[in-house]
Parts: sequence; C-alpha cells; structure tokens
Amino acid sequence: MFDLTGKTALVTGGSRGLGRAIALALAGQGAEVAINYRGNAEAADEVVQQITSDGRRALSIQGDTGAGREACEAIVKAALDGLGSVHILVNNAGITRDNLLMRMDADEWDSVIGTNLSGPFWMTRAIARPMLKARSGRIINMSSAAGRMGNPGQANYAAAKAGLIGLTKTTARELASRGITCNAIAPGLIETDLTADMPPAATEALTAATPLGYIGSVEDVAAAAIYFASDEARYVTGQVLGVDGGIVMGS
Repeated sequence: MFDLTGKTALVTGGSRGLGRAIALALAGQGAEVAINYRGNAEAADEVVQQITSDGRRALSIQGDTGAGREACEAIVKAALDGLGSVHILVNNAGITRDNLLMRMDADEWDSVIGTNLSGPFWMTRAIARPMLKARSGRIINMSSAAGRMGNPGQANYAAAKAGLIGLTKTTARELASRGITCNAIAPGLIETDLTADMPPAATEALTAATPLGYIGSVEDVAAAAIYFASDEARYVTGQVLGVDGGIVMGS
C-alpha cells in the first residue's frame, strides 16, 4: 500500500461520487484532507466525519470552482489555513449539461467549460505558488474517456475534458523542474450518481463497448489517484491513465 502519512490533500467536488471515494482513499493511506464542495454541506460534513473518526484530520470548504479565479484562490487559502500546507491537489469537481451540438445553448457550454476546465486551471494557478516554494507537489486532474474519444450529446463535456489533458501536459512541463508532477485520470463508465441517471440503453451500449464488459467502481478510480499522489509515482508526470475497462486504447 502507498503511504501518505504526513501529506495533506485538497479534493474539489469531494462530497460525493468520485471525489468522495478519492478523499476517503487518500485519508485511508494517511493523508489529511480538505473536502471542497459547492452546495451539499451535509454530504461534505459526512465525509469529514468519516475521516476524523478514523483519526485523521479533515475539514470541509465551501466554494464553487467554476466561479472564477477569486473563488478558487479562496478555496486554496482556506485549505492552506486549515491544514498548514497542501501537498496534493485533486481537480475533481465537474458538471454535465448534455445536449446535441445544434441544440446546445451558451449557458450549457459556458457552465461546463467554466467548471470542468477553467476551474482546474485557476485551482492549479492558486496552488502552484506554495508548491513551487516547497519544490514538491502532486496535481491530479480528473479527465474522462469522453475527452479522448468524444461522446454524442457532450460537446461541452468532451471539449472540457480534452482541454484538461492539454492543461495536464503543459502544467507537467512547466512545473517539473520544481519537483511538481501533474497527471490525469480518464475514467470510463463508472458507477456513480451521474451514471445512475443514464438511460438503460445508453448504459448497456457503453458496457457492451467496454472490453472488460462491466461498469467500474469509484474505488477503481481512487486507486489510480492514490498512486499518482504517492512517492512511488515520483518519476511519472504528464500522463493520462485510462481507468475505463479498455474502452479507449492507444490514444
């Protein structure tokens, strides 16, 4: 198992789904964790309570990463004030506003790009300064199989997740000389609240297209995050790890 004792982490969108699983996994390996959430304080507090009951330090931070630079800087400041440092940033917060290309309106486009791409950019900018000063850090971006292969009805989401891969690689190149790594995880079909709302026919089609033939779990994705956060991944940067059952290969 990977030892994260003495490390501190900030997970955006950490109150449920993938973010919750990642936050709990980080804490399970010894990290102290700040849980960022946008609106569900009760869910965020439940994650905090679960972590603290196991003897780890945790706190919740309200803030909308899609609201721009100042909002993201405030989230990072609250994490630094509460934990004293942030060694690991997981840019997980994301939304969907699905529609066909010719029907998608400006708000559907702007809101998804704002949260799923601009949010990670501003969070990375905000955390870079203390990480540069410390000459170490781990930045983990949550991309998606949709960002590698496209997906009908998700021009906004796929574009944001593809852009996040570009952001990951550029961040990795710019910050590598200071001991900071940046990697991305690109999940495929994972069992979450979002996939639970998918039409059965769509779920069946995606499952059939997945070589392993089944839906992944949030724990599968969290395991990848733990690896990227660990010292064992110190020589890994600018990479995109598909946790997707094989639905995307060689891209």
